Amino acid sequence: MKFKNRKRWHCLPGQPITELDKQVMYWENKGKEVPTRELIKTPEQIEGIRKSGGVNTGVLDEVAKQIHAGMNTLEIDKICYDYCTGHDAIPACLNYEGFPKSVCTSINEVVCHGIPKEEDVLQEGDIVNVDFTTILDGYYADASRMFIIGKTTPEKEQLVRVAKECLEVGAEAAKPFGFVGDIGHAIQKHAEKYHYGVVRDLCGHGVGLDFHEQPDVVHYGHRGTGMLLVPGMVFTIEPMINMGTWKVFIDADDRYGWEVITGDELPSAQWEHTFVMTEHGVEILTY
Repeated sequence: MKFKNRKRWHCLPGQPITELDKQVMYWENKGKEVPTRELIKTPEQIEGIRKSGGVNTGVLDEVAKQIHAGMNTLEIDKICYDYCTGHDAIPACLNYEGFPKSVCTSINEVVCHGIPKEEDVLQEGDIVNVDFTTILDGYYADASRMFIIGKTTPEKEQLVRVAKECLEVGAEAAKPFGFVGDIGHAIQKHAEKYHYGVVRDLCGHGVGLDFHEQPDVVHYGHRGTGMLLVPGMVFTIEPMINMGTWKVFIDADDRYGWEVITGDELPSAQWEHTFVMTEHGVEILTY
C-alpha cells in the first residue's frame, strides 16, 4: 500500500468512533494520505497558537510603521527582535539550523530566507518580504508580508498584488475533508493567468507545536492529491510567486547557505499566514 510505512489514524481508546473518525478512515481506506491524530490540535493548543500569532502580527505591524528607503535590513531585524522579546516571546528563526538572525528579509529577486545585513540598504522601488515566526509559551506562529519601498514599477506592483491574491485563493480552496493539492491547484491556476512561476522547491507546512510539521503544503499541483485536510490541523500557506521562471538557486555568496534566488533573477513576491482548519474552512491565526 502506498502509505504502509506511515502511522495510521487511530481512534481514542475507550471513546466511541466519531463522525470525524469515520470520515478520516473512509479516505484512508481509499488509499489517501491522512494526518495522524497528533496533527489535530486541541482547542487549548489552537488558543496558544492564536496568542503567538497575535505577537507575530504585532512584529509585522511594527515593521510596517518603520520600514523606509535608506534603512538596512539589519535594522529590520532589530525591530523584530525587540518587539518579540519585549512581548515575552522568542524569535524562532534565530540560530535555527544555523540561520544567524531573527527574521528573513528577502529583497526583489531573493525568493526567501534573505539574511538581514548592514550592507543591504532598502532603495526606492524595492519590494521586500519580511518573514517572521514567533514562539510564545512553546507555541509557534508564522507569517510574512510584502512591502513596497516608496514608488515602484507597475510590473512589481502587479506581482505583489497577485502573490497576495494567490494566498487568498489558496485559503479559499482549503476545505475540511478536501486535500492539500486543492490549495496548490488554485494557486497555480491563478498565478499562471499572469504567466508567473510558482516556486516548487519550497512549500508551506504544518506548524504550531514545532516550527515545521506535516503536512507539506505545496503551491502547485492537482486537486485531490496530498494529505487530507481535517478540522484541527494548523498549517501555513505561503506561495512564492516569481515574475519569470519558477526555478530557483541558492546564492553562492551566502556563506550560511540560506538565501534562495530566482533562476532568472527577476523579482519574486510572497505572502504567508498561519491557518487552522475548522468545520467550515480555514481561519487565520496570524491577524
